[in-house]
Amino acid sequence: MSKNKVNLWENHSSTILSITLVMFLLGLCLLVEYHSYRLTHDMQERITFKVDLEPEIEEAEAQAILAKSEALPYVKHVDYISRDEAAEIFSEDLNDDFVKFIGYNPLYPSLMVNFKSELLPDNSKDIQHQFIEEMSAINGVSDVTFQENVVNELNDIFYKIGLFLIIFIVLLLVVCTMLISSTIRISLFAQHDTLQTMRMVGAKNSFIRRPYLMRSILFGAIGGVIANVLLAIALVVLNNQMSLQLISDEHNIWYGVIMALIIVIGIVISWIATLLALHKHLKEN
Repeated sequence: MSKNKVNLWENHSSTILSITLVMFLLGLCLLVEYHSYRLTHDMQERITFKVDLEPEIEEAEAQAILAKSEALPYVKHVDYISRDEAAEIFSEDLNDDFVKFIGYNPLYPSLMVNFKSELLPDNSKDIQHQFIEEMSAINGVSDVTFQENVVNELNDIFYKIGLFLIIFIVLLLVVCTMLISSTIRISLFAQHDTLQTMRMVGAKNSFIRRPYLMRSILFGAIGGVIANVLLAIALVVLNNQMSLQLISDEHNIWYGVIMALIIVIGIVISWIATLLALHKHLKEN
């Protein structure tokens, strides 16, 4: 009897270990997805759209265009650079007063515009086109330019990483379900005589399944909690050893969401795997 209990505990331990390892890997994938999303947003936010104004535009008209651009819902920040300021910046870069050399200032006044990161990269192309159309239609604006190649490359990188992680996570969950289901079937074979006895005394399949399904919820929750502890340790180690600035109040909120999701997924995967194993075992026996 004690030997059967030991074997049964070993099977349960392997089930919890399987759930823990898979949930830990899933958590790492979700963290990578989260930080790649945030990094892409931050890099998109740093991309500047340059709005060139007409050379002889009046200061009042330039300020009116500045106010219109700042009022756009997707605009985060706008810097106005006058012709004199542009000449000063260009002279500092050249380390020479080019205005004195050529006798006049050929530079245009301009607006340097940055978008809000929370709107990117989800619908960045639509926002970019809308911004260019709205600004180009304003009298006094001569041209709107931005680093289109950089923006497109960032979007491509983000979507490729996202697609890869989604495929990997789906495969990981499928493998996890099959692995846990196989482990639970081994546990059921170890209790074959007990199950047959329950059937002989008239126990229905629903009655037989109930304790196993309840236990699967417990195992899924335990596996998810242990995986979260490992993730928290990994985050602290990476933050301290590599100075990645992974821990902040803003990040911690999303970490809490991810860890809660891991526990829920652990419970669901364990429950589904147990249900599949029970259905197959009870059908065959």
